[in-house]
Amino acid sequence: MSKTSENDPRLTPLAARLPATVPFVGPEAQERAAGVPFKARLGANENAFGASPEAVRAMRMAAKETWMYGDPESHDLRNALAVKHGVAVDEIVVGAGIDGLLDSLVRLTVTEGTPVVTSAGAYPTFNYHVTGYGGVIHTVNYTADHEDPDHLVAKAREVGAKLIYLSNPDNPMGTWHTAGTLKQMIQSLPEGCLLVLDEAYVELGPDGIAPPINTADERVIRLRTFSKAYGMAGARVGYAIGPKRLIAAFNRVRNHFGMSRVSQAGALAALEDEDWLEKMRAKVSQARETLYQIAQDNDLKAVPSATNFVAIDCGDDGDFARTVLASLIEQGVFVRMPFVAPQDRCIRVSCGPNKDLKLFAKALPKALAAAKDSTQKV
Repeated sequence: MSKTSENDPRLTPLAARLPATVPFVGPEAQERAAGVPFKARLGANENAFGASPEAVRAMRMAAKETWMYGDPESHDLRNALAVKHGVAVDEIVVGAGIDGLLDSLVRLTVTEGTPVVTSAGAYPTFNYHVTGYGGVIHTVNYTADHEDPDHLVAKAREVGAKLIYLSNPDNPMGTWHTAGTLKQMIQSLPEGCLLVLDEAYVELGPDGIAPPINTADERVIRLRTFSKAYGMAGARVGYAIGPKRLIAAFNRVRNHFGMSRVSQAGALAALEDEDWLEKMRAKVSQARETLYQIAQDNDLKAVPSATNFVAIDCGDDGDFARTVLASLIEQGVFVRMPFVAPQDRCIRVSCGPNKDLKLFAKALPKALAAAKDSTQKV
């Protein structure tokens, strides 16, 4: 950050204290810095298999109406989602992906000094928004590469947290809990604490991981997206399901024209194309198996995943994994890794078409060799 920006008197005291950082550096920025495009884009957990052809067709048709604002209430999409999930339409809010909804939710519930609880190394965008509104983040460690519901609840009780964030299936490790475990967690929440249940990958997981939706329960808000299984990350469509009183509060702060007509039309068509969603589940499952095999072929362990990515244990510490990652990037293969030890012993590789996975399979042995050579020199 420049000195001029740091000292700008127009900033609020909170904004002036914030670091000029974002949770992720996009692959495009890395490509610009390197001066060459990536050969394989396997780091952002996008669904490279693509969106439903019906969704693409709907978006193409809607593009002719781009001169108009999108429906600020996302009426048709919200009604379709309400039918799909068996809830009332006023128990759903649509927003610019889960990230945008997290921003609104944190804005509604967090002010300077508000305690919140999350796992150390969990999805960093939640922390980004909490910090942006002055909240105080308390963390607990993962247990056996899983977020730990018992420890999260205990920490929330200890610090008087207003929010607990948990993703199921988890990002960045891909692990998951059963619906029963989450139901038990919800029952044990301290009074006044809201569970922010991020279910971005739930359509890609096994049956029995999502507890039944109960919008009468004021203790839970659930966040879902069209970015993962539906292959529409670039459209930025997410939605939250929760109690009417909390969902209604989003109208106080949300960007009312934040959803384009194109995105709404695409999401509505994608929701109706259930056959395509089943094909995506199958493709992602096969890609996960391929990544498991690539790990095994290199004498590495893959963490079992219920998402469209696989965390691969590089067999050493975070510095070793970062060297592996740097070599993969240098070879034109974009992947990412967890940020916090001990999960940072892994690299995280998104599922993708065979041609991309073959490039990863070819680059990984070279990256491991480079990391081992670097370790020996030290």
